[in-house]
Amino acid sequence: KQWYQRRVAITAGGESKEVTTKPGDKTRVIAYQVPHNSAVQVFDYKTKVSRVIFGPDLVMLGPDEHFTQLSLSGGQPKRPNVVRTLDLSLGPDFMTDVFTVETSDHARLSLQLCYNWQFELPASDSPNYKRDSESLFSVPDFVGDACKSIASKIRGAVAAVPFDDFHKHSARIINESILGSHDSLHFPANRLRITNIDIQSVEPVDQRTRDSLMKSVQLAIEITTNSQEATARHEAERLDQEAMGRLERQKLSDEAEEEKSRMELLELQAISAAVESTGQAIAEAQSRAESMKIEGEAAVDQAKLSAEAQNINARAELHRITSARKSELEYLQSTNELEISKKQKMADIESTRFQRMVEELGPLNIAAIATSGKDNQVKMLQALGLKSTLITDGSTPLNLFNTAKGLIGGTISTSDVKIGLAE
Repeated sequence: KQWYQRRVAITAGGESKEVTTKPGDKTRVIAYQVPHNSAVQVFDYKTKVSRVIFGPDLVMLGPDEHFTQLSLSGGQPKRPNVVRTLDLSLGPDFMTDVFTVETSDHARLSLQLCYNWQFELPASDSPNYKRDSESLFSVPDFVGDACKSIASKIRGAVAAVPFDDFHKHSARIINESILGSHDSLHFPANRLRITNIDIQSVEPVDQRTRDSLMKSVQLAIEITTNSQEATARHEAERLDQEAMGRLERQKLSDEAEEEKSRMELLELQAISAAVESTGQAIAEAQSRAESMKIEGEAAVDQAKLSAEAQNINARAELHRITSARKSELEYLQSTNELEISKKQKMADIESTRFQRMVEELGPLNIAAIATSGKDNQVKMLQALGLKSTLITDGSTPLNLFNTAKGLIGGTISTSDVKIGLAE
């Protein structure tokens, strides 16, 4: 098998051609750089499987793979197999077509239209991504197919209207016939979408129709010119009348202002005469008023000064009383402090005297003094020679059987004798 190095070149008009050179290195694969915003389809003749590559990318052909060559329509009007290319531009782009239409009154017109188009790319995460990508190449000549479909719709819409209506509303008729109520025209077979239509020219094909159109256009221009002249003339007359009316109104307004100014002048003259006649009386009244005002202000100032003097005297008396009370309070405080100090010192002296008396007597003497009464009673009983005694009031019975043992038994010391006192 012979291996050849193939190189694809894109011409300036969008046409591509394949150039075959001399046999190259059999170990190198055939590569093609896919341009930006375009797609290339590669078909494997052995496995009968195709793949779509979106640019920018570098395509390397396998042993049994070949590029899918596109043959597109071109020129104006569109002719098939004019543009030959390997990559499919995805748009947005535009194409221009020229075709002939015929109105309902058999007027033949040549239309030159420009269509803005683009392909809708499938989402990369879509489950039908491969099928949607291959559908871009399902129509071999999408340019010719789209132009024929659009021209057919336009011919059908134009054939239903007369020439005058189409001449007046050509843009609306063409757009409604193609787009309808939608914003674009969609071809679901290859995901092509026509987004806009530009009407570049509408020309009659027949010379008689062209002459009639020229006459109607000249007549329309003349009618429009006459209408504009009449409108301008009427507008000038209207402006003239408005100016005259404004001038008359201004004259009347000026006269009214003049009368008003004259009345104001007369009123001012009357006021001036009245002021001249009453000027002296007013001056005397003003002088008396000024004199009374001065006297009142003097009385007010005198009252203020008197009040200030009384306020000063009151503050001085208050200061004197406050000082006297403060001095008296300080005197009583010092006297109380001296009395307290005296009492404290007397208490200290008394405490010291009692403590010295206790120290001089001694604890034994103090104990003897405390028990001297009972000791004297014991000694008196001893002097009477009594061993034991019981004193009662005579009305309380005594149990001598139980108490006899204590009275009779044993020798009782004199210090154990209990003395009862009767009431």
